[in-house]
Amino acid sequence: MASPDLLFNLRNLFYLGAYQAAINNSDVPGLDADAAAERDAIVFRSYVALGSYQLVISEIDSSAATSLQAVKLLALYLSGDKEGAIANLKEWLSDSAIGSNPVLRLIAGIIFMHEQDYTEALKHTHSGGTLDLHALNVQIFIKMHRSDYAEKQLKIMQQIDEDHTLTQLANAWLDIAVGGSKIREAYLIFQDFAEKYPMTGMVLNGKAVCCMHMGSFDEAETLLLEALNKDAKDPETLANLIVCNLHLGKPSSRYLSQLKLSHPDHVLVKRAASAEDNFERALQAVA
Repeated sequence: MASPDLLFNLRNLFYLGAYQAAINNSDVPGLDADAAAERDAIVFRSYVALGSYQLVISEIDSSAATSLQAVKLLALYLSGDKEGAIANLKEWLSDSAIGSNPVLRLIAGIIFMHEQDYTEALKHTHSGGTLDLHALNVQIFIKMHRSDYAEKQLKIMQQIDEDHTLTQLANAWLDIAVGGSKIREAYLIFQDFAEKYPMTGMVLNGKAVCCMHMGSFDEAETLLLEALNKDAKDPETLANLIVCNLHLGKPSSRYLSQLKLSHPDHVLVKRAASAEDNFERALQAVA
């Protein structure tokens, strides 16, 4: 008989964006050394997702496992030390002793995806090996507008474990990217998560995006306001509220101001700034 997966619940909390719950429920008894290292990586990645970069940087020292060192690099990168983090990352990836570590490769993919260097990201993630890596490949290919390649990665995930939370999430991401009749299927996946697990901002945003694609902007707004109650600074919630309110004919400037303050590098902030610049130039040309 296969031994029970002691980290099943912890992983699901993390994948669905219940980061504080993952931290609070991380004291899992009976873990062997490998499982304990995976647990620690999930906990520190949860802290990173919550923006507690300095806590991660200070708590992971040079004697920690490679997987934890990789998470520390992500914290350094997101805290602003991008050049230092990328230099260290490249050095470690070229080290034959640790370069193939799946968590290090995953963090490399995440960092290079942030850099919008998708070719470099895929160099480290494309060979897969874990569901996390295949799921990241799906995200990268969607960013590259290559849903055909994303679908190939999803099929690999479905062969490994069709019911896995990450497989279902990747399926929903791809359905939204493809659009059309697939949007309804994505909505049902997020609805299933909402019924099985604690409602998170990620699930609420997933449902809301589907609603907007289907033209149900009032329902989307209700879901997004619920997500905003859970985290008033979440960039995806704020960005989706801006888009939703524009469609509803409601003012969205307050949400845009919040997004500018909390996440000045967000793509929607950059697009808004670019549009403002173009408008000013147009006015000057007319004047």
